[in-house]
Amino acid sequence: MKEAFINNSMNVIKKYYPEYDDVKLAELKYGLLGLYLLISKSIIIFGIAIFLGIFKELLIFTIIYNFIRLPSFGMHAPKSWICLLASTTVFIISTYLCVYTLIPINIKVILGIIGIMLMCKNSPADTAKKPIVNPKRRMIYKIISTIMAIIFVICAIIIDNTFLSNAFILALLIQCVLTAPTTYKICGESYDNYKSYQP
Repeated sequence: MKEAFINNSMNVIKKYYPEYDDVKLAELKYGLLGLYLLISKSIIIFGIAIFLGIFKELLIFTIIYNFIRLPSFGMHAPKSWICLLASTTVFIISTYLCVYTLIPINIKVILGIIGIMLMCKNSPADTAKKPIVNPKRRMIYKIISTIMAIIFVICAIIIDNTFLSNAFILALLIQCVLTAPTTYKICGESYDNYKSYQP
């Protein structure tokens, strides 16, 4: 099904945009693959969430997480089935923790400070397939990621709603793990990929 979706889409693109070269077509194919994986993964994860009765909470947690994920990037699983398994496990468990766990405010402060420091140090964390080569872009992403981390910690501290407060701090911690060099190393992925393009 995945191959059929990508091949049919690429055939349509080639038909209507014959001027696109191989580089442009490769970029579009990569984007289509990401879109397919995102849609199929979302259907499965949210289907499980509906079954477990946590659809609304999972949706909110996902939105919060993506605000910190977008500027800081982070590791991707090497295979789609690993991504599906890991994403399902992490997001479902994290949502449950946000709903049913009471984290003391002092612990949130400590975790938040650590999260801000790690985000400032490690973001943006690129991948071999999508290195962030431009130094200016890297600095902009780092600044935005750090600011977002600070906002997340403030929200986690001042918001009275237990679920939302937990969601901000857990989303930040998850992203800290996915941007950490140690995580890349454990998973056998290359880190600081942009350095390979430096003269």
